[in-house]
Amino acid sequence: MHLNPYGEYAVLLAASLANDWPADRAGIVARTRDFGMTVDFPAASEDHLRVRGVIDDWLTVVDEPDPHRRADILNDHMATASAYPRLTDHHDEGWHLHYRSDDARSLPHVLFAVISVGTALHVSTRGMHRLRRCAAGETPGDPCSAVVVDITRNGRQRYCSVRCANRAAVRRHRARGTADG
Repeated sequence: MHLNPYGEYAVLLAASLANDWPADRAGIVARTRDFGMTVDFPAASEDHLRVRGVIDDWLTVVDEPDPHRRADILNDHMATASAYPRLTDHHDEGWHLHYRSDDARSLPHVLFAVISVGTALHVSTRGMHRLRRCAAGETPGDPCSAVVVDITRNGRQRYCSVRCANRAAVRRHRARGTADG
């Protein structure tokens, strides 16, 4: 039995798409498979562009600093994308909940619903502060704008990668040396 099929993987999928946008629809579908989605999506010519819109809408949540406004945006997304929860056992994966109607199977619609609900579950169970942009990009001149989904035990992940964390540490070290000397 799955307790939370829309949790961590959905928000990690959204961050993966935002941080490394696939060149085409096949790349998006491959990425959904990499994150454990097994549902088949009927192909439509506008899927690539419409999924980009889904990710851009999701980034408004990531970039909203006010927790109450962030919740409002997520609530609007879920109201738009979701139907009442329903039990399903497709592909013999075990019973789990879907937060969309069975007839809403387009790639953009499914991703909008999955990402919206998954993000809401992530920030409500782990904390609003656990979804953000990489802290390296807060430094003037640093180009990093990657999304960070903090799934660490201590809830203190600020950087998207070891590379960004190291770059920030070097900057801090150099700043201390300049201040001391």
